[in-house]
Amino acid sequence: MTPTEHARRPPVGRWAPARRRRRGHSDTVTAARLDAAFADAGVTGWLHAVDIDSEAQVGAGADQPVCTASVHKLCVLVTLHELAAAGELDLTERIECPPTGRTPGPTGLAAMLDPVLLSLRDAAFLMMSVSDNTAADLLLRRVGLDAVNRTAARLGLTRTRAVYGFGEMLGTMREDAGPDGARALTDPHVITRLRALDPARTNHSTPRDMTRLLGAVWRDEACPPEYGAAMRRIMGLQVWPHRLASGFPFDDVHVAGKTGSLPTLRNEVGVVEYPDGGRYAVAVFTRTAHTAAVLPAADAVIGTAARIAVDALRAP
Repeated sequence: MTPTEHARRPPVGRWAPARRRRRGHSDTVTAARLDAAFADAGVTGWLHAVDIDSEAQVGAGADQPVCTASVHKLCVLVTLHELAAAGELDLTERIECPPTGRTPGPTGLAAMLDPVLLSLRDAAFLMMSVSDNTAADLLLRRVGLDAVNRTAARLGLTRTRAVYGFGEMLGTMREDAGPDGARALTDPHVITRLRALDPARTNHSTPRDMTRLLGAVWRDEACPPEYGAAMRRIMGLQVWPHRLASGFPFDDVHVAGKTGSLPTLRNEVGVVEYPDGGRYAVAVFTRTAHTAAVLPAADAVIGTAARIAVDALRAP
């Protein structure tokens, strides 16, 4: 390929400068690309993406009720900082975490063996960066589930509700799985009866509600700027690169997000920021019939779908 030919190619491998998005035919093409990406990965997917500043948007099932899983930790994070901004708690306040009674999980405090003393803000860091279930439940005990739902209502998230803490949600899975425990979660018939996978009976939201929440955090509408900056910092420290961030493999494009996972579910919501100032809130929720814990294609399609949506928002 000659340099001239290369210059004429559309900017797929690098980011393209933001331009006003055309509607009509381009919407149809984007929808078809999203459908194809989800189908190729063997998942059903729902997505909403919005330009945080212009409010141009792309959706595929944007108002579909979805199980949030650990994505709901974002609501806990916002509630924590809202209460701190109101003077109802101090983010440097210390909380104790004994080794017994911790919420199960493979990361953070949940995986540690000894007593821990840490601040509320450090617990928030663990909750968001490595999706620490124990840290999330410590914070929920401090702020209360009702406060999380009041925050969602205040921000206009009319289809978002926390029903359980994270330990309680995992407890429903143990109850619903029956005597075979975790081994039963490979059985599709068992999967169908799990309350944790039914948006009508567990923590739930919609892709559109989640991008609304992200936009409020990035525009400092959820909390005063000092607290908004603290939340954005924490979200930017998430360690998982295999979902949303995989769609934006550039050193100068920043992705801040929160994943969520349960059997057959893989989700992520976050904000993609380009060096030209463009910033895009994206929420992707997926479900598959496969019960395997490791499905790389189902993880990767979250980044693929997000990239398709953001490219459409930035297209000429």
